[in-house]
Amino acid sequence: MKRVGRHGLTSDRRDLIDSGGGSRGSLDLSVVLPAYEEQDSIGELYDRIVAAVAPLALDFEIIIVDDGSGDQTFARSAALAERDSRVKVIKFRRNCGQTAAMAAGIEAAAGEVIVTMDADLQNDPADIPELLEQIRDGYDLVVGWRFERQDKWLSRRLPSMIANRLIAWVTGVDIKDNGCSLKAYRAALIKRIPLYAEMHRFIPAMSSIAGARIAQIKVRHHARPYGRSKYGLSRTYKVLADLIAIKTLLLFAARPLFCFVGSASVAALLAILCALVAMYSAMASEASSVVVLMSVSTMLAALSLFLVLIGLIGFLIYQTAADGWSLQPLQALRPAARPGREARS
Repeated sequence: MKRVGRHGLTSDRRDLIDSGGGSRGSLDLSVVLPAYEEQDSIGELYDRIVAAVAPLALDFEIIIVDDGSGDQTFARSAALAERDSRVKVIKFRRNCGQTAAMAAGIEAAAGEVIVTMDADLQNDPADIPELLEQIRDGYDLVVGWRFERQDKWLSRRLPSMIANRLIAWVTGVDIKDNGCSLKAYRAALIKRIPLYAEMHRFIPAMSSIAGARIAQIKVRHHARPYGRSKYGLSRTYKVLADLIAIKTLLLFAARPLFCFVGSASVAALLAILCALVAMYSAMASEASSVVVLMSVSTMLAALSLFLVLIGLIGFLIYQTAADGWSLQPLQALRPAARPGREARS
C-alpha cells in the first residue's frame, strides 16, 4: 500500500501522512473517501468538498483511499495532493473492498472528527456542515439517511430496505440506512471499532456497545453521473454472515459472563448425565461403554470449567474497555450553526 503526501510517495504504512504542518490529532476534520475506479469523479468531488468545508473555518484534510483502481483514479488523486497539501492519498496494490479502504483512511486520519463518504458523487458534500453540527451538539456518530435515494428500485433499493429492517431487528439499533457511507464520527469512537469484511454498515450497532450517542439525518442523494455501480446482489450473503457475527458479538459483549456460564451449565449437565450412565453401565458389567462414557464426561467437565474461565476473562475485558470508552464532549469543532432537517437519537 502506498501513500502520497505533499512530499511524494512512501510504501511504509507506519509513516505518518503529512498534514500540511500539523500532527496527528491536531486537525478539526478529516474527510475519508474510499475510491475504486472513480477517475471522472475525484476532481469534481474534491472541489465540492472544499467548497462545503472551507467556509466553516476548520483545519481539515481530505484522505483519498484508492482501492486498487485500474484506471487513472490514483494519478488524478496524486495530482490533487501535489497541488493541495490538505489532500492525502493511500493506494492499495489490489482491490480489497470498501470496508478495508475505509478502515485505512480512518487509521490515517488526523482529525478529531472523521467524515466518510463515497467517491462517486452520489453523496453530497453540502451535507457535511449539518453532520458536523450534530457532532457539535454532542452526538458521537451521525448517520446519513438517503431519504430520496436515486438508485434502481429492484436491484439496489429493495434489497437495502430489507437489509436495513433486518439489521435493525437483529441489533436493536434503529437506523434507516445502514448502507449510506456519508457518516460523521468522533475519532475517539471510530478508531476503537474494528472494521473488516462488510462491517462498515454495522458501525452504528458496534458503536452502541460503547454507549455512543447516535443521530441520523436526511441527506441528499444523486444519481451516479459517471461509470457504473460496483455493488449488486452478490453482497447479500456477506451481509447476512456479518449480521450473524455482529449479533453474536453484541450478545456476548453485553453479558459475557452470563452467556459463557449458560453454555458451561449445559456442558456440566451433559457431563453429569454421562457419568451417571457410566455408573449404570459399570453395575451392568458393560466395561467397554464405561470407558467411553467416562472419557466423554471428563471432556465435558473440562469444557464447562474452560467456558467459565473464558466468561470471567471476557467480563473483565468488557469492564476495562467500557471504562476506557468514556466519550467526552468535543470542544475543537467550531462549525457555524445551521438548521437541521431531521435528527434522531
